[in-house]
Amino acid sequence: MHMPSKNQPRAAVRKPGHAQPPTVSGHWLLAALSWTVLAAAFCAWGALCLLFWQGSWQLLYHPSAKIARTPAAVGLAFDPAGFAATDTGLLRLQGWWISAPPDAPLSGYTVLYFHDRDGNLSDTVNALAALNDVGVNVLAFDYRGYGQSQFVRPSEAHWRQDAAWALQYLTATRHIDPRTIVLDGSGLGANLALETAAAHSELAGAILNSPLENPMDAVFNDARARMVPARLLTSDRYSLDAPAAALRIPSLWVLPAPEGQKINHPQKEPEAFQKVSAPKSLIWQPASKTAEQDYVDALEYWLGHLPSR
Repeated sequence: MHMPSKNQPRAAVRKPGHAQPPTVSGHWLLAALSWTVLAAAFCAWGALCLLFWQGSWQLLYHPSAKIARTPAAVGLAFDPAGFAATDTGLLRLQGWWISAPPDAPLSGYTVLYFHDRDGNLSDTVNALAALNDVGVNVLAFDYRGYGQSQFVRPSEAHWRQDAAWALQYLTATRHIDPRTIVLDGSGLGANLALETAAAHSELAGAILNSPLENPMDAVFNDARARMVPARLLTSDRYSLDAPAAALRIPSLWVLPAPEGQKINHPQKEPEAFQKVSAPKSLIWQPASKTAEQDYVDALEYWLGHLPSR
């Protein structure tokens, strides 16, 4: 019988019930860790996108709920105007109706006023008083999310719908001839007025007071917008070019004169204004003591020379 020598290695003896522990590849562990980190980063980025989508409107719109001032503060009589009722009777939009002064030469016109993106109707009282001085009827209202109107997150789509409801209120409820309705917007409200006017060629005209050329810069230039696909997460645009090219009714553009330049100094016309093929007028309004009266005089002249339809 062959006997192993003392120096010859003995074969490993496997004892029953004691299996070898499994081993995990280091490459697999590194890959799993990498995928876990990527998944966590993607979830964090997705959460950031969701937060931006939900809150980016606050970079553009700055509504206020409290009505701190009414036309009565400047001696104007007015009637509350609520319209755009829901199926349950809730009035979505609240505003003011200001009648033209008795025997005013331009009382045949009704101005539908669109205010800017900040505040609410309280901030429009002086502008409404100027329109009253011109001698026209005025309907001014708060968009949803502003003042006493229904609380809904503001957006371009909602503003367009609110404008459509206001027009419907004037024509269907107050039975006003659309050919006597003039849209008047200030700031971002001017962008809305231009969009609405381009879609309603039956109206008398549109007054565009300081429209914003690039309103979405307030959103896209924000530091947080650089971390997410901001343009995909927001649908608002308020572009001036397309509705300007589609405009078929007379328009009056009122733009602030550049500071330090004389009013008779040649100014560069905005690109959107150049795209308008319908009758149009442009005035540069300097900051001066007579600016308000000059504005009223300009409106009186422009309204007085609108073509009869």
